[in-house]
Amino acid sequence: MTETPAGRYAPSPSGDLHFGNLRTALLAWLFARHSGRRFIVRVEDIDTQRSSLESATRQLEDLATLGLDWDGEVLYQHQRDDAYAAALERLPVYECYCSRKDIQEAARAPHAIPGQYPGTCRELSDAQRAQRRQELATQGRVPALRLRTDASSFTIHDQLHGTYTGDVDDFILRRGGNANQGQDWAYNLAVVVDDAYQGVDQIVRGDDLLSSAPRQAYLAKLLGFDVPEFVHVPLVLNDAGKRLSKRDGAVTLRELLRDRTPADVITQMAASLGYVASTPNELLEKFDPSQLSTEPYYWSAS
Repeated sequence: MTETPAGRYAPSPSGDLHFGNLRTALLAWLFARHSGRRFIVRVEDIDTQRSSLESATRQLEDLATLGLDWDGEVLYQHQRDDAYAAALERLPVYECYCSRKDIQEAARAPHAIPGQYPGTCRELSDAQRAQRRQELATQGRVPALRLRTDASSFTIHDQLHGTYTGDVDDFILRRGGNANQGQDWAYNLAVVVDDAYQGVDQIVRGDDLLSSAPRQAYLAKLLGFDVPEFVHVPLVLNDAGKRLSKRDGAVTLRELLRDRTPADVITQMAASLGYVASTPNELLEKFDPSQLSTEPYYWSAS
């Protein structure tokens, strides 16, 4: 694509969007529009077990209800198998036969780094690989594919958090599983390929995803893509200091609109950012990215 650069909002269609999701969408829209970028929406539905077209449709309707417009057509990841396969061909990978239990047990070993893949399958011999592959095949399963990295960390710059260095391990690019279910692409591969394809050079998302940014930036570099600008914004939390979820009561837009208007919801979002406004465009006129706090917003239904 040769269009102007873009920012994006890319929800997973596994349920209705709640106040926290929509606040992040609003911030992504504000950052993109304020900087003169296109704003695009992508449906990240590679997890076919949790995603549904109905949920995607409802999410898009919710964004439109709040007045968040986007440029061009919505991209659906479940239609992008060929692009992910082409990217995979360009990367150094190896098969991984480990189960979640195998990885958990290896992570308990001395000197293991918590949360990182310990490289169990990285240096197996051809004979060992053939044996492990056959063992999976008898179960009707296929191995995962992991990236063979040559770095243990990577550094990015985040507009709110500054310089951030995170761990990079041999992360999964294509998941293993049932041999009859086709390709099961990993989020880290799909998101990097799609951002490059859509010209996304600004990624605004929740700060709970900051730790994944170095892996994605490293992968972008391997594929010859420009590393985007990151803006990891603070989350909306409940009274217990946990990330807001549907378990916290009437928090989805559709629930909120039972006794509120879309303008009421935007007004609360604007107030959470330190502004007075009742529409996205009104808020855009006042929005100053440099003034955005890194502190979370605590949810209140009132």
